[in-house]
Amino acid sequence: MILSGSAFEEQIGYARAVVDGDDVHVSGTTGFDYRAMTIAEDVVEQAEQTIRNIEAALAEAGCTLADVVRVRYLLPERDDFEPCWPVLRRAFGAIRPAATMMVCGLADARMKIEIEVYARRH
Repeated sequence: MILSGSAFEEQIGYARAVVDGDDVHVSGTTGFDYRAMTIAEDVVEQAEQTIRNIEAALAEAGCTLADVVRVRYLLPERDDFEPCWPVLRRAFGAIRPAATMMVCGLADARMKIEIEVYARRH
């Protein structure tokens, strides 16, 4: 079990990531700076922080973004997805994981993007 220190993990009762053998399941992750529990207003800045948060969880599990085989993007506003593409391309463009984007409400109105990944350790 991997914890990031997010207040949400404690309040809701989940882990940032769970390692099951070679499988690494990273929970839906947002753009909060978990140390300060602050979040930028800009969706692109949130996407960048979200990737950093995911990278930290993957590193603790002994893998990197290169090990990601599945990604899910969740956004409250469809129009916010395209501005994030350059950030997502930098993170996953060479990896090409299977991906899904969904438009849905998120747990906190300040959240503009949430990303969930599944990785396989090699």
